[in-house]
Amino acid sequence: MTEPARQTIRLDKWLWHARFFKSRSLAAGVVSAGKVRVDSQPVSKTSRSVGPGDVLTFVQAQETRVVRIVACGERRGPAPEAQALYEDLTPAPAARPVEARGANPKYEKGGRPTKKDRRDMGLD
Repeated sequence: MTEPARQTIRLDKWLWHARFFKSRSLAAGVVSAGKVRVDSQPVSKTSRSVGPGDVLTFVQAQETRVVRIVACGERRGPAPEAQALYEDLTPAPAARPVEARGANPKYEKGGRPTKKDRRDMGLD
């Protein structure tokens, strides 16, 4: 018997369907800039066909995402439907130290300083 044909979809269209990018042209721009890898191979053509089982690696909002395609999808539906199209393999981000978050050790109360606090810190 013959095996069933593998369902495929354009890479830029799948990234848009899965709601990783707000528009298809943004997805196409990332792909054509060469910032997407399919099964660890760099891709620069938006028309590259992808399907279930392919692993994509790309940067989205300064975060590296790694996802395995589960389904191609028929339309760009709501978020729960889009999340069913992939399995997220992205490693958990490492915790940043407090100094890197921009916290001021002189002001540890949290929240916005009052006018008196600003005067005491020498900012006013």
